[in-house]
Amino acid sequence: MAKKSRKQQQSGGTPATVALTAAGVAYTVHAYDHDPAHPSYGEEAAEAMGVGPERVFKTLVADVDGALTVAVVPVAGQLDLKALAAAVGGKRAAMADPALAERTTGYVRGGISPLGQRKRLPTVLDASASGHATICVSAGRRGLEVELSPDDLAGLTDAVLAPIGRA
Repeated sequence: MAKKSRKQQQSGGTPATVALTAAGVAYTVHAYDHDPAHPSYGEEAAEAMGVGPERVFKTLVADVDGALTVAVVPVAGQLDLKALAAAVGGKRAAMADPALAERTTGYVRGGISPLGQRKRLPTVLDASASGHATICVSAGRRGLEVELSPDDLAGLTDAVLAPIGRA
């Protein structure tokens, strides 16, 4: 994970929540007890928070024509790799190597946040996000989510909105 200042370590903040606070964006933190045996991090988060899975978004890292790209899609569906490639003007996309995704973002799999990443990557947010007042994304560790407006998320990550999720 990205190096934290002493103040961040004492406050328990993650790089994602620190970035949100620094930007002055309104957000709510949702913490829950993570079960390592649960088959889906995103579905576990939705169940634990009592939020519909269409409002809880997972952060995936893909390789688009040799460049790592972040895709943020509802946990209720899957990432459409062809649509992701098209959204960033690429031809081919494949899921990134998990170890590379962790090294590049500074987060562990299942806790990758689109916010506060070690290296800023191109980001695509599924267009369905705009149909909700707020959505939830990882706050940077398993068992911790942040709820914020999709417009704020898109603004902070310079995300492109595109239909990249499929049921």
